[in-house]
Amino acid sequence: MTRLAFIGGGNMARSLIGGLLRTGAAASSIRVAEPQAQAREALAREFGVATFAENRLAAADAEVLLLAVKPQVMPALKAELRDVLQRQRPLLVSIAAGVRLDQLERWFGALPIVRCMPNTPALIGAGATGLCANARVSPPQKAQAQHILDAVGLTRWLDEEASMDTVTALSGSGPAYFFALVEAMEDAAVAQGMPRATARALAAQTCLGAGRMLAEGGEAPGELRRRVTSPNGTTQAALESFAADGLPRVVAHAIAAATRRGAELAAELDAKESRP
Repeated sequence: MTRLAFIGGGNMARSLIGGLLRTGAAASSIRVAEPQAQAREALAREFGVATFAENRLAAADAEVLLLAVKPQVMPALKAELRDVLQRQRPLLVSIAAGVRLDQLERWFGALPIVRCMPNTPALIGAGATGLCANARVSPPQKAQAQHILDAVGLTRWLDEEASMDTVTALSGSGPAYFFALVEAMEDAAVAQGMPRATARALAAQTCLGAGRMLAEGGEAPGELRRRVTSPNGTTQAALESFAADGLPRVVAHAIAAATRRGAELAAELDAKESRP
């Protein structure tokens, strides 16, 4: 494992650190910058990694620097880290939603940069991450970035950065869509007289089982749907109700809205930076 530094020690950084350690990385190869003292102590205690209050100290000698901060924090980091990064020229990996490669280059300089979008199931090792790279990233560096994100789930490289906003909408925000669906299913079952604890357990397990069938079986969702739908049966009645209420249209609008919002986040950072 190369020398890896995290800027930010929040949930996603913690999940990546835990995944890397489980897959054989040495704690001594990982540094974390985290402004909150209590969080630093917890990281050091739970993972045995070196922690720092100052970003510069964590970044010193890093071969891979992973920016695990909110998009709004990115511009403020440039004053502190740009000179360090230009001297060391590490691979820069960003998990900030909506922050484009050209923005990262403008803030931190002409570096090899990988932009990625993991999602919250990474916290339990079941994440889904889309990645894209600028032209300065070498094949070994792509492998380094993928190794880091593979530690918490599935990864897929994208040829076009423009698709990253769709990744954010699909898998980045996607877990919330499933939580909302399970919540609605639970409430509907309770309205039919089922105890809430039972409704929640059955709905959650159904979501888990269906997801595993999709991920592990290799069959298209349409085929799996047809297989469980008997003519004139209960499933057909429910699916016809979904169609009548416009479920495909609702989902398409939701994905489009989230995709637009991802692009807007980057534009807002540009606008904020251009203000006097």
